[in-house]
Amino acid sequence: MTSAIATTELDGLELVRRGKVRDCYAVGEDLLLVATDRLSAYDVVLSPPIPDKGAILTSLSLFWFEQLEPLIPNHLITADVDEMPEAVRRHADVLRGRSMLCKRLDMVPVECVARGYLVGSGWKDYQRTGAVCGHELPADLPLSVKLDPPLFTPATKAEEGEHDENIDMARTIEILGEEKARLLEKLTLDVYARAREIAAERGVIIADTKFEFGYDAEGTLTLGDEVLTADSSRFWDATRYQEGQNQQSFDKQLVRDWLDAEGWDHNPPAPVIAAEIVEKTTATYREIHRRITGRDLEI
Repeated sequence: MTSAIATTELDGLELVRRGKVRDCYAVGEDLLLVATDRLSAYDVVLSPPIPDKGAILTSLSLFWFEQLEPLIPNHLITADVDEMPEAVRRHADVLRGRSMLCKRLDMVPVECVARGYLVGSGWKDYQRTGAVCGHELPADLPLSVKLDPPLFTPATKAEEGEHDENIDMARTIEILGEEKARLLEKLTLDVYARAREIAAERGVIIADTKFEFGYDAEGTLTLGDEVLTADSSRFWDATRYQEGQNQQSFDKQLVRDWLDAEGWDHNPPAPVIAAEIVEKTTATYREIHRRITGRDLEI
């Protein structure tokens, strides 16, 4: 386990923005995405950071970008620091294993979520309204039931400290136009279906996940940000899945559950994460990396 990195300060590079997890720097016309070890839950950045998390997210994203490239292009140029410009290479000790040089994209202002199981905010919406993002569902469905077919359940992107908002297709069409909204729905579900097949071969259920898309300089719709990591997805052990109950998750659900047990109201400031939860979270992220990629993280 390495020392955790909560933030980066890279002399000679222009900081474009700090997200909940990533620090983004301009490198000519491209962007350097640096995955820190920050962890967010309920759209709030928590403390302390989770050791090794940024390297795990980066390695998982690289695996999935390669697997999904036949379906959709992605924004990755290189993750090899030695192939990046000199202004980046001089920070190699910090960046190695946790950074990606990427094409700059005009990002779609909607998070594209695929739900294969009724859980999380989808379950809460269903309990309250009988629907999830405008999808009317049969009555009396149990928690964690498999949704067949999976649902496209988009969300607006929240600023740090604000909460993402689930929206229906009608609202998505208002934001994007019908042609683009329908294309993103199909693409989201197609990519999710392929990823679910790959994960199933490894004994892992992808209960839900979110994708972010953008358009490159040539106008090509491109997969951006991170993809199918333990931050953006809900991973379950297929051998232990049981309908009607909460599942063992290989993601940050452990932290969410701890925060809820602490009685936090999901508004900042959040409680400081207990040391044993930090340690368990690193172990959980490492385990799902091993299951998905078939190898241990080497850092």
